[in-house]
Order: sequence, then structure tokens, then C-alpha cells
Amino acid sequence: MHDLDNNNHSVFSLNYHLILVVKYRRKVIDDTISDRLKDIFMKISPSYNISVVEWNHDIDHIHILFKAQPNSELSKFINAYKSASSRLIKKEFPQIRSKLWKEYFWSRSFCLITTGDASIETIKKYIQSQGEKDGK
Repeated sequence: MHDLDNNNHSVFSLNYHLILVVKYRRKVIDDTISDRLKDIFMKISPSYNISVVEWNHDIDHIHILFKAQPNSELSKFINAYKSASSRLIKKEFPQIRSKLWKEYFWSRSFCLITTGDASIETIKKYIQSQGEKDGK
């Protein structure tokens, strides 16, 4: 059973786990860059009916747990995000350019997983643990 909005359309969201990897797994993501990447994500996401649930990073990739509506155009959103974030990060953190090949920031591929039967709390804990050494 779904909640209904005033127009009798069902209203529910789907949860996704997105992993984006820096091109050639270059080790360029620190807390400052991760925070800026998150800011860019949060600025673009409302236009696609997407909202962040959890965010974390390691030195060469980011993990995002987000909610999307059934009408969210995920591939368009991900491409728009990768393009905008790549351009802005390279502009705002020029030291990164020396570590990238042909100035690509993100790998072409990405991993997008629906959360399925896993609880949101389980996935949040997994994302929160990313970047920790030896599980500490």
C-alpha cells in the first residue's frame, strides 16, 4: 500500500547506493574535496527528485546512499553530476590536474545498486565505515 498525494498518484521513493571512482583510481579525494563534491551533488539533485541519505569517501572513490522518485532520470542525473563536479573540482582544486590523465576526473563507469532487501541502516553503516583503516 502506498501513500497517495492530492492527484491520486502513488508517492514513494527508491533507495540507491552509488559508487563513483576517480579515473585510474587516483588518490585525490580528501575531506575538503569530498565536502565540495557533496555540495555539488546536493545542488543538482533536487532537479531530479533526488535527496542524499548518506555520504562518505575514500581517497579514490565516493559512496552515496540516496533516495529517488520513480520518475527520476538516474542516468541523466549521474552524467550531469559527473560533468559538473569534474569541471568544478578541477577549477577549484588545480593541484588535482597534475594527478589526472587527460584531465578526466571520474572513471567512465559507475556502480549503482538498488538497496533491495538490505536495510537502510545496514547500508548507512557500510558507507560510514568506508575509508577507515582496519575497520577502526
